[in-house]
Amino acid sequence: MPIRILDPHVAAKIAAGEVVERPASAVKELVENALDAGATRVTIETQGGGLQLIRITDDGEGIPILELELALERHATSKITSDADLGSIATLGFRGEALPSIAAVSRLTLTSRARGSEQGAYVRAREGVLERKGAAGCAEGTTVLVQDLFANVPARRKFLRSEASEAGRIHRVVSHLAMAFPHVRFQLVQNGKDTFLSLGDGDLRRVLAQAYDAATADALLEVSGDDSEARSALGFVSPPHVNRANRSAISLFVNNRWVQSPMLVQAIEEAYRGLLMEGRHPLVCLRLTVPTSEIDANVHPTKQEVRFQKEGAVFGLVQRAVRQVLVAHSPVPVVAPQANAWPARQPYQLFPLAASPSSQQTAFAVGLVPPRGPAQEPVRSEQTPMPETLPALRVLGQAGATYIVAEGPQGVYLIDQHAAHERVRYEIVQQQVKERQADVQGLLEPLAVELTPAQLHTLEEWKSTLAGFGFQGEAFGERAYLLRGVPAGLRDAGPAALLSEALDLLALAQDPSRAADSLAATIACHSAVRAGDTLSVQEMTVLVRQLEATQSPHTCPHGRPTMLHLSASSLEREFGRR
Repeated sequence: MPIRILDPHVAAKIAAGEVVERPASAVKELVENALDAGATRVTIETQGGGLQLIRITDDGEGIPILELELALERHATSKITSDADLGSIATLGFRGEALPSIAAVSRLTLTSRARGSEQGAYVRAREGVLERKGAAGCAEGTTVLVQDLFANVPARRKFLRSEASEAGRIHRVVSHLAMAFPHVRFQLVQNGKDTFLSLGDGDLRRVLAQAYDAATADALLEVSGDDSEARSALGFVSPPHVNRANRSAISLFVNNRWVQSPMLVQAIEEAYRGLLMEGRHPLVCLRLTVPTSEIDANVHPTKQEVRFQKEGAVFGLVQRAVRQVLVAHSPVPVVAPQANAWPARQPYQLFPLAASPSSQQTAFAVGLVPPRGPAQEPVRSEQTPMPETLPALRVLGQAGATYIVAEGPQGVYLIDQHAAHERVRYEIVQQQVKERQADVQGLLEPLAVELTPAQLHTLEEWKSTLAGFGFQGEAFGERAYLLRGVPAGLRDAGPAALLSEALDLLALAQDPSRAADSLAATIACHSAVRAGDTLSVQEMTVLVRQLEATQSPHTCPHGRPTMLHLSASSLEREFGRR
C-alpha cells in the first residue's frame, strides 16, 4: 500500500479521539482551561448527557479579541513557551489541543471578553472550520458552547453509554474538580436542573458533602502531613467502618490535578492494612503538593497520569500521613438498634462466670496470660501516635462461647474473642520478630515436608524471614525440607500445613515489610482462641487487658472489628427510659 499524508480533517479527528474520549472529557478540558485563567466561578450546563449541548461559563481573565481565532488552532496555548517549561508544569491544560480537538468533532462557539476590555467577541467553527466571527456583548470571562458533539464521528457515538450514564460521568468530573479547587464556586446544571453546587468558600468537607452526603462527610478524618522537601498531603479519609465495595471513592490530586496513580492507591491501602476488611475500600480525598520539577504530567494526552521522580518519598509521605490519623482516631463501631424493632430471635445465653479447669488450661496454653517483661510489651511505633485508649471494661460473661460481654462507662461492649486475641498475638509476634526473639516450638521428631519446586524456590528466597518467625530446619534431599521447629502456640494448623501456607503467602509477596506483616497475621490467626472456646472470667479479663494495651485494639490484623459498642443511650431508648 502506498504511503500518503493524511487529510487534515482526518488527522484532526484522530487527534480529537485522543483528547476528547466522551462528553465528560470535553467538560474536563474546558473547565481546566477556565481554572488556568483564574476563574472563581464556573457554570457548566449540559443537555442530553453532553452530546446535545455543553456550555461552560467562567469569570476568568478572558481572551483578547485578536487571539480568539488563534485559540482554535492546534498547539496554540498560553501555558508554555519552550521545551524547558515541560519540566516544570504548573497549569492543568498545557498542550493547546482541547479547543481545536473539540471543535473538530462538534459545532463550537467561543465567546470571550478579556478582563479590563470594553468589548467582547466570538468565533464559531463547525468540524474544525471557522464559519463566523464578530463582536459580542458579554461579561468579563469566557463562554464555550459545544453542540452536537461527535455528530461527524458516528463510530465514537456508537460506543458511548446512555445519556444518564454520560451525565453521571460529567457529574463525577465536576465534583472532582470542585474537590481540587474548593475555593472556586462550581455549578452544574443538567437538562435544566441543578445537580451540583459548591459554594467556593474553601471548605473541602462541604464540597465532599455535596459529592457524597452530609453524614459521610462529617465522619471523615482530616489528614495533614509533610516532609522536609516541600511535599505535603492534605485532605480527608474515612474511618474503617465507612467503606465501599470498590475504589471509585478514592480521589487523588497532585498539584490540584486529578490523577489516577496505582502507586498512591497502594500507599493508601498499605495505611489501611489491618484496619479494613478485605474486599472493602475507603473513601479518600487526598491533595498532594509536590515540587513541579519532580513530576511528569506528559504521560498521557488526558493528563490524568503522572510520574514521580522520587516515588519512595511520595509513597512514604502518603502512607504515614493516612496511617497516623487512622491509628489515632479509628472509633469502635456502634450498634444502633432501630426504633421499635422487635428481635427476630432470642439473644445468646450468657455463660456463668465460673470456668472449668479444662477451659483454663486451653486458653492459657495459647497465650492468655498477663504480660511479663519487656518481650511482651505491646508494639509501639515511633512514627505513629498512640490510638485512643479503650475505656476500662468490666467483664460480665461470655455469649455463645464466642463473644465476651463487658461493661464500660459508656454502655455495653461485645468483644469477638478470636479477633481480639488475634490482634494481641499479632503484635506480640511482631515484637518478637523485631527483637529477634521468636518463640520457637521444637518438634519431638524432625518432620520431612514434601514441597513443590515453586515452594522450594520461595523457601530459598525467604529463608531468613521464615527463620525470624521461628521456622527451623534444613533441606532434605531434592524435594523435601526437614522441619525441626515452628512458631510456638499453634492450635489449628499442623507444622507441615503452616509451612506450606507460609510459602504460598510469601510467593505472592513483593515487599519484605508487607510479607512479614502478612506472615505475622497468619501465625496470630492460627494461635488465637477460636469461636466456641469456653473461657473463664480470669481468662477473659486478661484478654481484655491485653487488648487494651495493643496499638490498634479496634480491629484484628485482617481488618475485622474486634468489638461492637451498644451505647447506654441506645439501651435507655430501647427500654423506654428516655
